[in-house]
Amino acid sequence: MSESTGTSPAPGAASDSDGQNPGGELKQAITPKLLLLFIVGDILGTGVYALTGRVAGEVGGAGWLPIILAFAVAMVTALSYLEMVTKYPRAGGAGHYIHKAFGMHFLTFMVTFAVLSSGITSASTSSVFLAENVLAAFGLTESMGADAARLISTIIAVCFVVLIACVNMYGVSESVKFNVVLTLIELTGLALVILVGFWAIGRGEADFSQVILFETPEDKGLFMAVIGATALAFFSMVGFEDSVNMAEEVVDPVRNFPRALITGLSITGVVYVLVSVTAVAIVPIGDLQTATTPLLTVVEVGAPNLPIGEIFPFISIFAVANTVLINMMMASRLLYGMSRQGVLPGFLRYVLPGRQTPWAGIVFSTALAVGLILTVRFVLNEETIGALGSTTALLLLAVFGLVNIAVLVLRKDTVRTKHYRTPTVLPYIGAFTTLFLVGPWAQETRNYVIAGALLGIGLVLYICSWIYNRAIRSRRTRFHDLD
Repeated sequence: MSESTGTSPAPGAASDSDGQNPGGELKQAITPKLLLLFIVGDILGTGVYALTGRVAGEVGGAGWLPIILAFAVAMVTALSYLEMVTKYPRAGGAGHYIHKAFGMHFLTFMVTFAVLSSGITSASTSSVFLAENVLAAFGLTESMGADAARLISTIIAVCFVVLIACVNMYGVSESVKFNVVLTLIELTGLALVILVGFWAIGRGEADFSQVILFETPEDKGLFMAVIGATALAFFSMVGFEDSVNMAEEVVDPVRNFPRALITGLSITGVVYVLVSVTAVAIVPIGDLQTATTPLLTVVEVGAPNLPIGEIFPFISIFAVANTVLINMMMASRLLYGMSRQGVLPGFLRYVLPGRQTPWAGIVFSTALAVGLILTVRFVLNEETIGALGSTTALLLLAVFGLVNIAVLVLRKDTVRTKHYRTPTVLPYIGAFTTLFLVGPWAQETRNYVIAGALLGIGLVLYICSWIYNRAIRSRRTRFHDLD
């Protein structure tokens, strides 16, 4: 998951606490083709590269089924986002829509902090996966023991998060064109997996009987296993919601957004299903489940005599590196913006002289990411990618459920501009399915613990800000610039 920065006032956006907007109108420079590539690049990334084996571990060779179900849930919610972004074509995303629907500043804060937390968990997941790919790229995974590999990969992940913090401190100007380059790298890696699959099929080495084989953990029935795997697979589908933050910079968003979002989500859904089918047809399910880098295993097994396996880990590294960068940028800017709004303590609004980067927000978000990685790996002793990837999905599923409800609530709010209107039944389906996947039947206890701890940190910060505002400034703790 990634997030656009530099947008206009929104929950958590950088606007002064007196309600004044220091910026002007954003330039509408994103064409339909660039928007499509942005959406595809935003969805592709760590999810499919890292979680293919883990989804197969839940349901066996039928790993494509949870992906299809996750795609369906994401598409229904995406249509709700389309109604919101064309009805209110401004930056802001979920927090803005939910505030318009319910008008509760505390709820707006918690939703915004949940989005922020999902960015940190996503970045932490990607950092660990990147570290494991670094070890694989240099052939070190097999040469060291499991404990040593776990320690070294953790050190690499932490160092990478700190490196990203340094880059953010210096100042990074993200452009859509750069996103296009990274999208092509991500697509190249996934295309290689699919081509290797065709290569193996052509040589008669693919076993398609595995594709319809359902295997579930001993303590789970088939239905509950599929539900749990769908909640996990949903991590692969997140990212589309970030594109709404580009609304004010898109040429004719009312016309171009629906086509681009539906097409982009459909492309990624097809790619993910093809990759899932290819993976289980080539690699035994047990090997795929235990593989640290499952798609690299697919490439090595499917084309053992080709040098593709030597370059694939580097492709994976590039595919997820930008996820970390953009998510950490988003998190630090949200912290900075909410501090300027007065709903978080004032120290988080400090910027670096000269570079004008939010150093306090960068340091705080980096500390959270590092703390998450170390806690999950050495305190909870959990498999990091599965735990943090699932937590990311949990946080966003809860947010998506509220967005679907907000669509129905805001039907009474009429606007003069023509906008997309999703069929009324779909937000009901979207709200039910996303909130259903938040339930304990679909989530593990660790996911609630991690998500609860992150939201608890946000709550503590909110209370500190509330006390300060009441006692010192004699003002209410609330967002500004929310119409």
